[in-house]
Amino acid sequence: MSNLPENAAYRTRAWIHVALVFLFMLVNFADKAVVGLSSVPIMRELGLSNTQFGELGSAFFLLFSISGVAGGFLANRVRTKILMFAMAVVWGVALLPVSLASSFGLLLLSRIVLGAAEGPAFPVALHAVYKWFPDRLRALPTSVVACGAAFGTGVIAPLITWIIVHHGWHRAFGALGAAGLLWACLWFIVAEDGPIDDDTARSGAERRVPYRRLMSSRTAIGVFLAGFGAYWVIALNITWLANYLMKALHFAPAQAAWIVGLPSVLQMILAPSLALLSQVLIRRGVSSRVSRGILGALCVVTAGASMMAMAFLPVGPLKVALIGLGFSVGSVIFTLGSTLIGEISPASQRGAMLGVTNSIHTLAGLCAPFVMGLIVDVGANPEAGFRTGYLYAGALVAALGLAAAILIEPRADLCKFAQLERDNARQ
Repeated sequence: MSNLPENAAYRTRAWIHVALVFLFMLVNFADKAVVGLSSVPIMRELGLSNTQFGELGSAFFLLFSISGVAGGFLANRVRTKILMFAMAVVWGVALLPVSLASSFGLLLLSRIVLGAAEGPAFPVALHAVYKWFPDRLRALPTSVVACGAAFGTGVIAPLITWIIVHHGWHRAFGALGAAGLLWACLWFIVAEDGPIDDDTARSGAERRVPYRRLMSSRTAIGVFLAGFGAYWVIALNITWLANYLMKALHFAPAQAAWIVGLPSVLQMILAPSLALLSQVLIRRGVSSRVSRGILGALCVVTAGASMMAMAFLPVGPLKVALIGLGFSVGSVIFTLGSTLIGEISPASQRGAMLGVTNSIHTLAGLCAPFVMGLIVDVGANPEAGFRTGYLYAGALVAALGLAAAILIEPRADLCKFAQLERDNARQ
């Protein structure tokens, strides 16, 4: 990468792209969050049970993982500028009909189409950013991209809730559809693909590793497990947190919206702070296993433990604080885990590996909303049902984080890949 420009103009262009991708993820996660924020009026207007609403939340993820893998492989061959433009256009088209009509079938179809279009969003977005930054500098821009997701999930929540309360939930869907189309226009005018992958290919330094070796490596499996646990938390946040706050804890919609925003605020503090810490540790010679793997896995364990503790506390400042921590800190693994996948993957295979990783993570979104809905429906009351659901969810998340901490070992995996290459060369 030595022939890449290091001047101020190049760095400015690189960070302009990070800012655009931040907005991309903001719109992406606001689209996900609008259903949870609209849960009470949607369930009332359409006469849905908790289980049916859980099905609606899970429907979003029906094609999400499949499209994530497909998008990751496409990112190896198609310019990220074109892929991200196309995704944003489909988001807008999927949301706009819901602003005009009201039926469970239409809403279900809209969420399935939206999920299919949003499945590749995070891996393709990271692939686009990684074309502007070398491996040693990727943790911080990755955290900024992740903060876009946090901003879209929570910080925008009061604005979306205001639209829902004053203009109805249909208008909230329409506003987000328009935002997606506006971003697509801006991206098409400003964006371009970065030079780093092209530089690698010209240098002849590229290697390839069989995908089965990449996906079965200790590091990849550890990142898969930790990310699955962290995404279980995200899916519960998007679909059920606002409902939990209003139905089980009896907060008013405006109060619930601000509490829903708390995890996002904390994530925007934790993600860049811990990413910067990771980069500092890397520069000081600390292994990637510790500075990325152990650090990220412990964040997932903390999220699970916080969720279990939250389930038993009475309503008060400590419970709200644990809601904020439990629904935020685990997301750090998406920053550090993505850099680990980028570290072990050849550049020509990185888009596909990021897509596979994201798709495995988001399988949790297919399960978590439906499982929580079932548990709430069989509970004696919403408060008891949610308590049980969050207790089980916290235990699962903590266990997956511990498993990841044991497994992740990028240096050993890279050594195995190098040995495999030497063995193939001798044959």
